[in-house]
Amino acid sequence: MGNEALRPKVGVGVIVFREGKILLGKRKGSHVEGAWATPGGHLEFGETVEECACRELLEETGLKALSWRLGPWVNDVMEQTKHYVTLFVFVDEVEGDVQLLEPDKCEGWQWFAPHSIPSPLFPSVQSLMKKVTLEGSK
Repeated sequence: MGNEALRPKVGVGVIVFREGKILLGKRKGSHVEGAWATPGGHLEFGETVEECACRELLEETGLKALSWRLGPWVNDVMEQTKHYVTLFVFVDEVEGDVQLLEPDKCEGWQWFAPHSIPSPLFPSVQSLMKKVTLEGSK
């Protein structure tokens, strides 16, 4: 179907719930700039999905995940040259306050109620929302 040199990458997205709201940041400086996305990044060699989720969450927001569960996965081709299989991890309990630790990659983090999610959404988050209703544990 095209360029055999291009291969899918594995991304890990972290859906953080706090007081019934979801944490999203507005992307900048990379593909799909201006879209709202969850914390997350590339799965590194030898890393478990859960380890990646906890690492990315801490690196990007300063939040430490205290409890998590594996969520669904999605498959997205973006901008014709990027193909990601994204594995989601739901985090129901965190320690710390949200910080903007990668200002070159994100404009800022905000909490949103599931019924007031902003747009545009990053493609993997959009695909996830077609699969599941985003609500934290009670």
